[in-house]
Amino acid sequence: MKIVSFQLNDNISYGVIKNKEVMLIKGNIFGDFVVSDIRIPLDGIKILPPVMPSKAVCVGLNYRDHIEESHAQVPRNPVIFIKPSTSVIGNMDDIEYPKLSNRVDYEGELAIVIGKKTKNISVKTAKEHIFGYTCSNDVTARDLQPSNGQWTISKSFDTFLPLGPCIETELDPMNLDIRTYLNHELKQSSNTCHLIFDPYTLISYISEIMTLLPGDVILTGTPSGIGPMKKGDRVIVEIENIGRLINYVK
Repeated sequence: MKIVSFQLNDNISYGVIKNKEVMLIKGNIFGDFVVSDIRIPLDGIKILPPVMPSKAVCVGLNYRDHIEESHAQVPRNPVIFIKPSTSVIGNMDDIEYPKLSNRVDYEGELAIVIGKKTKNISVKTAKEHIFGYTCSNDVTARDLQPSNGQWTISKSFDTFLPLGPCIETELDPMNLDIRTYLNHELKQSSNTCHLIFDPYTLISYISEIMTLLPGDVILTGTPSGIGPMKKGDRVIVEIENIGRLINYVK
């Protein structure tokens, strides 16, 4: 099922998309919840980021074609960094071009949404800790990204982590087409079968380092075709069986 977060009156609510309606969820999506009979027109609500994670753990250099275009070496272990929760925005929200940068890039990625507290788990049990998947854009100030690592500055500006539009809870992540469009032009096109480290391996590896909490997200890496955006551009990250994450550069 496709779960969305949205503004209902003055409250943040969750619901399941059914045709052109949202069926209201009662309870905690990471605990006990039921899908009620209350239906709300989808075009009458403001869609919010599907989760507000305590942290977003991101994986770099996880598609071989992206490694080649970056002139990097194939990593022996996942290359990870963290984006702050303050960088999260939702579908149709604006990416703000920071004054400190002269080049801001898109990076379309599949994101894993963690469903329960996760620490020191095996690859075999990793699937049990996944709530679902969503689209993400690892927006990067490329001119502020040093070649020797330590990517925090280039990755952490406010609005640099679009997520959405929904969480798909029933999905096999191993063979999904992923595409990024910039102003209707296809820029990235690949499939998650080309990931060097698959989602289950990533969760197991990261859980050996840090505790993952319900609602945390893991960005699994971007394929080749990264490039700059300018003010006024529209960027779309499209992942098979999830949907389209649309944002504008302001």
